[in-house]
Amino acid sequence: MSALLSVAGVSRAFGGVYAVREVDLDLAHGETHAVIGPNGAGKSTLFNLIGGHLAAQSGAITYDGARIEKLPSHRRARLGIATVFQGARVFRGMTALENVMVGAHAATRCGALQAAFRLPRHWREECLIRQLAVDALARVGLANWADRPAHTLPLGQQRALQLGRALCAQPRLLLLDEPASGLRAAERAALAELLEQLRADGLTSMLIEHDVAFVMRLADRITVLDLGQVIASGTPQAVRSDPRVIAAYLGVGAAA
Repeated sequence: MSALLSVAGVSRAFGGVYAVREVDLDLAHGETHAVIGPNGAGKSTLFNLIGGHLAAQSGAITYDGARIEKLPSHRRARLGIATVFQGARVFRGMTALENVMVGAHAATRCGALQAAFRLPRHWREECLIRQLAVDALARVGLANWADRPAHTLPLGQQRALQLGRALCAQPRLLLLDEPASGLRAAERAALAELLEQLRADGLTSMLIEHDVAFVMRLADRITVLDLGQVIASGTPQAVRSDPRVIAAYLGVGAAA
């Protein structure tokens, strides 16, 4: 498969200490790719570099054949890169449907003037966004929760809501930062099933996750970071048995 995303020699330092150093990574169309490693390995920094929330100091990030490392995050969002950040973040005072509708506005074309004067194009776009949000809620299993205040949803449903908000923008690449964090076993299983369905639909995704079983179930390939550098990359089976990964992260007995 051809690469949708390619990270080549990307580095970022803070105060002279590298958080990410000369990282190479390719993500194929339709692939679920996990990034794992111990705390402080540089995983979240790498995600922020890909999403445009941090600027790379060196290296190249290529998305769908074009260099994007100098583009701001909102430009990358328009190109189809959506990020689900760690923790359930919802907009209080808004319904579940309204929360999801926010996700589509990153890709809207109407400006403030058209919105202020309620011009026809604005109304057409708002109708489209509402339908996209309805569809996204159904896709993540929250169709019956649409009119409920978002902050009253249980944590598992809030996490699904955040995912639905990202899907409302119709992304081609979904970045997931510890999506299973804080979830109970049944909620993690439901989330894993949802992510498997999205992969079956052809959505490309990359995730950071500390739950090794969750990663091994979902990932087509895994990249392992330690101290900002790639120490291993490959299939879940290969990574799990790699002595460097066992020593740095998984621990003795992980390959058994």
